[in-house]
Amino acid sequence: MHTARSKVTRAVAALACAAAVLVPLRAAAASDGRAQDWRLTGKGQVSGELKLNNEGALTLAARHGSTTVLRPSGLGIRTAETDFSKGLRFAGRSDRKVHETYTTTTGRRTQHTSDASESTFTFRKDGRTLKVVIRVSADGLAYRYVLPDKGTVTVLGESTEYAVPPSADSFLLPYDNGRQDYESAHDHGTVADAKSGDYGYPSLFHIGSSWMLIEEADLNSSYGGSRLTLDSATDRFKLTLPDPAEVSGPGLTTPWRTMVIGDLATVTESDLPTDLAAPSKVADTSWIKPGRAAWSWWSDGQSPTSLDAQKKFVDFAAREGWEYILVDSGWSNDWMPELTAYAKEKGVGVWAWVRWQTIDQQSERDRLFPQYKSWGIAGLKIDFLESDGQDRMRWYDGVFKDSAKHQLMLNFHGATIPRGQERTWPQMMSVEAVKGAEGTRPKPGRQPFPAAHYTTLPFTRNLIGPMDFTPVTFTGVRPTSDAAELALSVVYESGVQHFADSVESYESRPLELKFLNQVPTVWDDTKLVDGDPGDRAVLARRSGDTWYLGAITSGEARTLDEPLNFLGKGDWRIEVWKDGPDGKVVTETQEVTATSRLKVDVPKNGGFAAKLTKTG
Repeated sequence: MHTARSKVTRAVAALACAAAVLVPLRAAAASDGRAQDWRLTGKGQVSGELKLNNEGALTLAARHGSTTVLRPSGLGIRTAETDFSKGLRFAGRSDRKVHETYTTTTGRRTQHTSDASESTFTFRKDGRTLKVVIRVSADGLAYRYVLPDKGTVTVLGESTEYAVPPSADSFLLPYDNGRQDYESAHDHGTVADAKSGDYGYPSLFHIGSSWMLIEEADLNSSYGGSRLTLDSATDRFKLTLPDPAEVSGPGLTTPWRTMVIGDLATVTESDLPTDLAAPSKVADTSWIKPGRAAWSWWSDGQSPTSLDAQKKFVDFAAREGWEYILVDSGWSNDWMPELTAYAKEKGVGVWAWVRWQTIDQQSERDRLFPQYKSWGIAGLKIDFLESDGQDRMRWYDGVFKDSAKHQLMLNFHGATIPRGQERTWPQMMSVEAVKGAEGTRPKPGRQPFPAAHYTTLPFTRNLIGPMDFTPVTFTGVRPTSDAAELALSVVYESGVQHFADSVESYESRPLELKFLNQVPTVWDDTKLVDGDPGDRAVLARRSGDTWYLGAITSGEARTLDEPLNFLGKGDWRIEVWKDGPDGKVVTETQEVTATSRLKVDVPKNGGFAAKLTKTG
């Protein structure tokens, strides 16, 4: 039985809502005029310390309240001309307040407010300039490097480090240097016990009662997508770039090196990746429409080659009120226009799979994107990208620009993780970059994923952006109970949510289908009700005046006892979809208020889904 967060925790979270400020700790120069340090504090619980030592090297430390979440960690960047990891001299500082409101089409919410304090520290070496821009907000700390000198900049590497306390509990994603697709399960253990090697973002750490999520934000074609490399001899993570050199010019601004810091609710509900991303480059977003999609390939790999099979899924989506179907690899130019016309008559949009090499050149996009649009295709699932390199980031920027021009939504598979691009390019509905349900398709000898994989993702991969897990596969090889599988439609956030099982599977489960026909993919707010990464995740998401609950567990049967204090005033009706004694999903309805608690018995690896509607 699990209880809500304590009043003290809630009070800390409320205090952290205030905007942070930066103030100098001291500027005590050493005899050579070089050594200085600055304290970065705010009205919330996040603070940091930037220090320039006698050798002219920079370090950064971070705290949450009285807890050190980041020991002094090296900063710096090395170019072909200058090594900015040492020999720096402080040349000035400027400060500004950051207050922004913005909208996104996907995410934990669509309306966002960002408040932070930003300081730009200027350093010089050998006549060249390095700027370190640091932001402190109620939910974290982030920094980036700026090289403002004119001319082409060739970056050979960074000296960026993350010295997380060795005793910290960690959830680390082993990074596949070959595929670069982020499709592994997380390793769980202390930093001290973790293996040396490469790990992909985001990395989650639990230090005392504090949590920290390390990630990267605002990546574009000026840089490659980085990763973390752990040296187990020092328990330090170093930032590793994907290429021998990153080339940009004139001048360079790197992505944000980002730490979301707070209690678990703060980290889970944070919008820091999109807060740090560049504003939207798409003025008219009226054509961008998130939604649910029926996907035939998972249950029948040959179905994308058949027009009749795709029409069957169109008919199903139309009957159930789902917005889209996805036609995967194997479709034909000969019949795609007929399919999109058929689907349009029934009020269903069509997504089409393409291999990235088909559209890797500008001339190919100039030819194919207008053709796809003329057929009536709503969006593209682009597959097999498998690179974090700068050349691939240039390709992404080209695809973002051209898809916006031709009003095509995007979903990337075999791809890098999102890094806030859903704000900059709001037509990006989802990204795979996860060990998802493709790996649960029934086949001889296949073993289910560990249940802890499911309960780790809400606190790791899905916090960095929309995640195309393709959930709710009742006939898959899985550890989850039926109700827990249904709950994934709420627990996992994705602008386009592909429900991947067969028509027959869904139609044989009318209670579950009833829930899927109601659940949105766009959310106005998200609250962590209860959670412990790897053990359980209970999330409440609001759409308009209606709340949805999704709960999943890993491990033995138990009773979930959850508060409903996220509800507004008045009376509410809750309908719960849960596992019955025979393993089949059953429903029950009761009247509740914000002071009520919801108790649900769940089986091993079980869960529940619920809908809450205001009645008075």
